[in-house]
Amino acid sequence: MRGLLHALTKELLGTSLALPDFPRVRSISGLGLSDLSFYAERLREKLDYRNTFYDREPRLDLLNPPAGDTGRYDFVLASEVFEHVPAPVERAFSSALRLLKPNGVLIFTVPYSLDPGTNEHFPANGQFGLAEVGGRTVLVNRSPEGKLDVTDNVQFHVGCAGLAPEFREFSEAGLRATVNAAGFSEFRIYSSDYPEFGIVQAEAWSLPIAARREPFALSADAAREIIEHWRDAHHALKRVAGSWWFRAGRKLGVCK
Repeated sequence: MRGLLHALTKELLGTSLALPDFPRVRSISGLGLSDLSFYAERLREKLDYRNTFYDREPRLDLLNPPAGDTGRYDFVLASEVFEHVPAPVERAFSSALRLLKPNGVLIFTVPYSLDPGTNEHFPANGQFGLAEVGGRTVLVNRSPEGKLDVTDNVQFHVGCAGLAPEFREFSEAGLRATVNAAGFSEFRIYSSDYPEFGIVQAEAWSLPIAARREPFALSADAAREIIEHWRDAHHALKRVAGSWWFRAGRKLGVCK
């Protein structure tokens, strides 16, 4: 989660910031796809951000987003989502691109390996559902050709809403090709350590990724809000520095 949010600050502002230090910029709009509440609430305080879910309100189906959301967002944030989207997963990345402004950014994490290609568990998905049979959860699928299959070795991940079936294990190469095929032109893996933010990578895979179509450009409104935020903080600091208590603290060696 720290790596994901670090990528967000780097992509939006070009610098490393802890989320509590993020400026309040309502001109930057963002969309969360099942983001965890402990950082979604902070993002909502700082930005024009809303979190959504596939299975509960506020709902958003990434494969069928509202037409009014097209080209609306500066960023889309998705942690451990795309491995749970039915095939073909290219549709989900193309949909995410449509939600973004031309210079917006998709920041996401998925489990991926360093194998040559992505492993699709159910490439012929049509209409499917989960069922309990003999104490086990199975996936029942009817292919587009009408063939009925039952799979009982489904891998599940524990999510906010319970168990979610894993439809694929990406590879880095396959993921890069899929994202580029969806229309993104930039694909950046955040692999460096940032110990000062508690980010030390344990492996060389499944790292935060940023994808965009065009280089990011801060809007005039967002730049104005950041300057005003800095100005207000600067004036507040000057007021504190000029206070009697601050001067007394300096004489006593409490303040420097």
